[in-house]
Amino acid sequence: MASEAFKLDRFIEILEQWGLTDVLLPFLLIFTLIFAVLEKTKILGEDQRNMNTGLAIIFALLVVIPHVTGDLPTGYDPVELINAALPSVSLLVVALVSLMILIGIFAHDKIYLGLTMPGWIGFFSVGGIILIFGGAAGWWGNGGFTQWLGDTFQDDALAVVVMLVVFGVIIAYVTGGSESSKKASNMQRLGINLKELFGGGGGHGGH
Repeated sequence: MASEAFKLDRFIEILEQWGLTDVLLPFLLIFTLIFAVLEKTKILGEDQRNMNTGLAIIFALLVVIPHVTGDLPTGYDPVELINAALPSVSLLVVALVSLMILIGIFAHDKIYLGLTMPGWIGFFSVGGIILIFGGAAGWWGNGGFTQWLGDTFQDDALAVVVMLVVFGVIIAYVTGGSESSKKASNMQRLGINLKELFGGGGGHGGH
């Protein structure tokens, strides 16, 4: 019989005891997101990788350390919110991927009210993410709306919705690789035609 230490489930339990979900994973997630934003936006200037790395580490530590020491009140702990919401978000991503595959096959170029299908998915995905994290933070209270969300969208279904939205946005950017799409605005690259959406423009001009 294999030793308990070599069983995968036991190994995961050991990692959890070491602080996998309370320290390591939240730190890596926050560090990666902050670093990516700083690198992309170049807030600190060009070629400031060292500064961006240091600032991202500081932000990640400022989130993780108060969680470990218990200095944050319930409902205001980012690590608890992340751990509560991410499982649902992950399931939502899986659903979004499946939906985007179907849209890519059957309805990628369809436009409804000035938005392509990826654009609509992006809007609904953002709303789904807000609902999930708001529920994890207790923003919606314990009233009828929260009960309705819990009854209608179980963790699996809700996570699927969020993931679909995220991947919809990613795919919209990835597929916008032509010269014309590079010249287009960010909103247009997401499939959003503001003139058609708000009824402010007519047809496209001739070439």
